[in-house]
Amino acid sequence: MTQGYNAVVLGRGQDQQLADLLGEKYHLLFTDTASAAAARACTDDVKLIMIDTQALGRQATLEACRCLKEGGDIPVVLLAGQGSLEDKMQAYEAGCDDFLTREVMFELKARLDRVLFNKVANDQLRLQLKEAHEMAFIAMSDTSDLGVNIQFLLDVNQCSNVDELGMRLFQSLRSYGINCSLQMRSRYGTKNMEANGMAKDMESVLLAECCRLGRYVDFGRRSIMNYGRVSLLVKNMPVDDEKKYGAIKDNVFSLLQGCDARIEALDNLQSLALESILVKRLSAHLRALMTRVDESYQEVMRGIAGVVENMADGVENSLQFLGLDEHQEAALQHIMETGISDTSRIFNNGMRVDEGLRGFLQQLDQVFAEEHADPQKIRALLDRMPLS
Repeated sequence: MTQGYNAVVLGRGQDQQLADLLGEKYHLLFTDTASAAAARACTDDVKLIMIDTQALGRQATLEACRCLKEGGDIPVVLLAGQGSLEDKMQAYEAGCDDFLTREVMFELKARLDRVLFNKVANDQLRLQLKEAHEMAFIAMSDTSDLGVNIQFLLDVNQCSNVDELGMRLFQSLRSYGINCSLQMRSRYGTKNMEANGMAKDMESVLLAECCRLGRYVDFGRRSIMNYGRVSLLVKNMPVDDEKKYGAIKDNVFSLLQGCDARIEALDNLQSLALESILVKRLSAHLRALMTRVDESYQEVMRGIAGVVENMADGVENSLQFLGLDEHQEAALQHIMETGISDTSRIFNNGMRVDEGLRGFLQQLDQVFAEEHADPQKIRALLDRMPLS
């Protein structure tokens, strides 16, 4: 028997072309049904299966490919006379690992080698993942406290307020068998709570007065643990069990760290929300103020223009009584016309300034009209406000 990898060929009889192409690296086993190919794959240490689409037909080939891939993970390669994009997509959907046409049969050996290499690499990866999963499961089983803490740190990011955060912390603390009181101090207030969601005055006072006395404040069978914005009063510390006592302090402290980080994140989110509201209201206020200023400005400018025109008309009507010569009258007339022209120009420039400010306020309104501002609109608005 020829030495090499066993490969099943489905749909062909003895084929000299395949034997010539594959040389001594593969031992070809020929079958005519998918069930026979699957049977040989189980008994003959088959490394891959090739299907002749011309011998089986298109539909039968796809069905055979699906059947073989469902029954195992041996690579399946289709050998076709020709293949359109649709043929290749359907073959891929059926689970085949490669698709070769007659035009590229000279690549057969190299392509099969790559298929086998990928199979070996994937098997090794699956084995590594399985081993890693088993090790993680063992570690989680042996150190249940670590599992509780990890789950809390995963869940804590879903908390949208301090009440929910506190209840999640109490859920995690149940596994330690300890009775606790909690205080969380955010920028927007202090939350005191027990496991039932309510607060006790005495515990709240103790937590407030001890929050700056160090990481641990021990008295009797009780301990207060402080980290940043969080303080926890444990009322039944196992002082008689030194190992458990130390484990509770170490593990619970990591929960407080996660809780503190989430409080900071919630504070930042609330601050951003308030800042957004401020900017929106500021924009509306500026627009209303601009409207009033614009109306007043236009009224003043119209009044000034009216005064200048009245002066011009008065001077023009009085020229004939002033006894001025022709040059003097022309000079005075020019002065009045220049005054009217300058007044109109200033008025028009003011209108352009008003339009620019109005456009800026409209753009500001558009940026904050949606719940989440569009980054591109924010950048466009920043471009209109260069650094001085």
